[in-house]
Amino acid sequence: MLIMQIAECVPLLNLDHQTQHNLAKDHRKLANLTPDTRQVTTDSCFVAIHGEHFDGHQHVQAAINAGAIMVVVEHPVSASGALIVQVPDTYKALAQLSVAFFGDPSASLKVFGVTGTNGKTTVTHLIAKILTVAQIDCGLIGTLYAKGGKTQHVACNTTPDPFTNQQYLNEMVHAGKKACAMEVSSIGLDQGRVRGIDFDTAVFTNLTEDHLDYHKTFEAYFEAKALLFEQLGNSYHHGRKNKTAVINIDDPYGQRIVARTAANVLTYGTKGRGMLQARNIRVTSRGTSFQLRIAGHSYPVHLQLMGNFNVYNALAAFGATYVHGIAPEVIIGALESVTGVRGRFEVIPATVIVDYAHTPDGLANVLSTIKKFAKRRIFCVVGCGGDRDVAKRPQMATIALQSSTDPIFTADNPRSEDPEAIIDQMVQGLDPATYTRLSDRQQAISYALSLAGAGDVVLIAGKGHETYQIIGSTKHHFDDAEVVRNYFAASTVQKQA
Repeated sequence: MLIMQIAECVPLLNLDHQTQHNLAKDHRKLANLTPDTRQVTTDSCFVAIHGEHFDGHQHVQAAINAGAIMVVVEHPVSASGALIVQVPDTYKALAQLSVAFFGDPSASLKVFGVTGTNGKTTVTHLIAKILTVAQIDCGLIGTLYAKGGKTQHVACNTTPDPFTNQQYLNEMVHAGKKACAMEVSSIGLDQGRVRGIDFDTAVFTNLTEDHLDYHKTFEAYFEAKALLFEQLGNSYHHGRKNKTAVINIDDPYGQRIVARTAANVLTYGTKGRGMLQARNIRVTSRGTSFQLRIAGHSYPVHLQLMGNFNVYNALAAFGATYVHGIAPEVIIGALESVTGVRGRFEVIPATVIVDYAHTPDGLANVLSTIKKFAKRRIFCVVGCGGDRDVAKRPQMATIALQSSTDPIFTADNPRSEDPEAIIDQMVQGLDPATYTRLSDRQQAISYALSLAGAGDVVLIAGKGHETYQIIGSTKHHFDDAEVVRNYFAASTVQKQA
């Protein structure tokens, strides 16, 4: 059972001298720490967070009534029956307290943080695979799930809140894991969700347009990503863990990040630059091959994954694990054994591809790869999410129109917006004769599959691994891959009838 004394909180929090003095004399034990009123139990510390939809400050008395003996707030509240501690930033306090409460678990792990617009999920899975082959047990935190302990947790955000992160890392330590590969989103960095995590290696994949509904400007989006590298390795104290930044040097923003970090840097690329390079790249319908060059040596690589973007993903994972002393031959063997990641260029029989591509750059990369092996038509089923960056909507439609023979525009997660209105914004200025629009996503997928023949490729883009569709504020079960498999199963039954 995790226990922390109230007096132990003194050096962790930004407190005035009188409050520090008062707390130092309080030796009551905290048996629980939580920002969630539903999780408050006897002898809890409740941290009141002001979120987008919920303000914990309005529920302090309820937390006390449920058993909280200490409450951390940002401003005075009307409540009694517990120790009330005011700090300038409760979200930062939550991170500080969580690290202490869970015993600073990241200090006992090799932690790999991967950030960038595209590739985070694939790179973290490749890193975990390499480490596993090298007999270094590795947990994962990311878009698909968090796993590493006895329980696999469903992901609510790509990067969880600081309390949840420490909880997951603690579970990994107790499960005997030696490493964690973690997706680190720009929003997570901006909001301080990874504060207190002792990253050993930070990976930058790329930067293209996304999340501008949150960051407002592309420069602000970049600055959020750069935080991971600015906060990495700002000490050269002997005995501390070595820090390395693994950076895509082909991306102009990667070049800028090199100057932002005090850590050691390993650069990678495919255009003749970088300490780690891929040359002679060849993409086929069976995979991707290239020559990998590092430290004056060259190695042949034959991936089962397809596309130039997966070459970058493989280089990122190679670099991240190579700096920890894993032999190139071991890394390459692990990379070559990977058949795919759920919802990331996931190939379903009859050459149907389900991919998470939900940004202009992501969609362009996937279609570019498909064009290298498609023999006939390319069907592209794609939409744009509601309540998100509207500027990319016409870009997505234009890319689908230019890089596929049969673009079909449909709904993604419309949320509070009208799906038809979203498609209107996507196709503004385009000739209606050049595309098909079907706002019902299942109907759009079935339509593409019904027209596709031998040698054709159907890309279903935008949702990838997701098993839901958000309409209004409700999540409805919806899985692109499941829709495809059900379609073919029904077709088989009809043929047999």
